[in-house]
Amino acid sequence: MKWKCPQCGREFAKQNQPHYCGKPQTVDEYIQTQDENIRPKLEEMRAILRNAIPEAEECISWSMPTYRKGRNLIHFAASKKHIGLYPGGEATAVFKEELTGIDTSKGTIRLPYDKELPEELITKIARWCYAEYQK
Repeated sequence: MKWKCPQCGREFAKQNQPHYCGKPQTVDEYIQTQDENIRPKLEEMRAILRNAIPEAEECISWSMPTYRKGRNLIHFAASKKHIGLYPGGEATAVFKEELTGIDTSKGTIRLPYDKELPEELITKIARWCYAEYQK
């Protein structure tokens, strides 16, 4: 039986399925639209990035939480089984050795919800993005 969102009218297979009714305008809105079980992990990622690059502006770009300073530096987003961290292809190449054992592809780092976030590594990557993408 399909469920129809009363706000946006879209139909889904699951009752009260999390989704976007329009695009979130702030990171707070973005996190609030996610499943309540993953919100703490998203807040943790947000805190790591804010601490790593406090000079960066927090915004929504490409419908994802984004940190920018003159240009987009790094994004993150909720997926079904992981948080995607998007520092760009250059960053994943530079940190290839340190990302061993973590699911990656060009420009994407997938961090499963059931594992601890590698705070030190995320911080290093974010700071590298800040320094490198300012050039």
